[in-house]
Amino acid sequence: MATSTLEEAYKENPLSLQHILPIDFQSIQEVPNSHLWPKINNVLTSHNDKNPNVPIIDLLAPNVVELMGHACKTWGIFQVVNHGVSLELFDEVEYQARRFFALPAEQKVKVVRSTSGATGYGTARITPFFSKFMWHEGFTIMDSPLDHAKKLWPHDYHKFCDVMENYQKKMKVLSFQLCLFILNYLQPSQDQHSINSFEFAGALQLNSYPCCPNPNHALGLAPHTDSLFLTILHQTNNTKGLQILKKDQGWTSIAPVSNDALIVNVGDLLHILSNGEFPSVYHRVLVDQTKHRVSLAYFFGPQVDSMISPLVSSKDNDGVVLKYRNVKVKEYLGLKAKHLEKVFSMIRF
Repeated sequence: MATSTLEEAYKENPLSLQHILPIDFQSIQEVPNSHLWPKINNVLTSHNDKNPNVPIIDLLAPNVVELMGHACKTWGIFQVVNHGVSLELFDEVEYQARRFFALPAEQKVKVVRSTSGATGYGTARITPFFSKFMWHEGFTIMDSPLDHAKKLWPHDYHKFCDVMENYQKKMKVLSFQLCLFILNYLQPSQDQHSINSFEFAGALQLNSYPCCPNPNHALGLAPHTDSLFLTILHQTNNTKGLQILKKDQGWTSIAPVSNDALIVNVGDLLHILSNGEFPSVYHRVLVDQTKHRVSLAYFFGPQVDSMISPLVSSKDNDGVVLKYRNVKVKEYLGLKAKHLEKVFSMIRF
């Protein structure tokens, strides 16, 4: 399979193997010092509902554009229902993901992400920016996982490939639909023109957060923002893990309102495209002592040669100051790979 341009972008920002290969979680009984964080403040805002005011958007609602635009503007994160993806498919992807993560470490290392690679088994790409490692292992797929799957299951790889490819197709269609709604909100008269000016790419990340002996001193994922336009997350059971940093509320847990609800968050490039109107959500993931959590994250954005230029809404373009300069996706990813959250200051006017 030809290398995608998104993969090419990561080749230019290689990582060392020590920042890629997870520890063998199945073989350890306590959290090693390398993964031992200062006590995690996981005291949540007091509330009755498990999702305090997080917008829940029915994609069949007649005012879906306004609902989604408002959710992006006020929260930067929302949940979608009636999205057309079946519960059966979520179950199939979770089953195959757990099948992979249950393999012995010596099997999983056969498909470890290369130092300059974008796909395969490994830790989160933000790992080098932190002094402690995260209680997490991931498997990244772009299009077909065939080459990796053959190494893992030489005679039984077809089902894994079929399920992952099908899920990516569904996520790409849904992501495109969401982007149409969002661009229609930003520029009501030009939505189709705006989205047609981009070619899009996506990546599927299977996330594993094993049971942790000391969850108050471990993090599944350290605080960060996502880089592309948007991320669609499916959390595969009811244990809480995802938290966002909400102004005036602190760290707030986001749990799906139903088994088939999807959580969508704004990424950096959509923040730039909206001229800072939509916040790129700062989030982290907690771990659990007794439950092995698996989640599915689909990252979606323009191909790396695309130019991101801040849009100013036609309804309020008088006197609006552009906050960010134009930036190519490839340049932005390169800057973030070197500077993480300091990247916005480097492209801000």
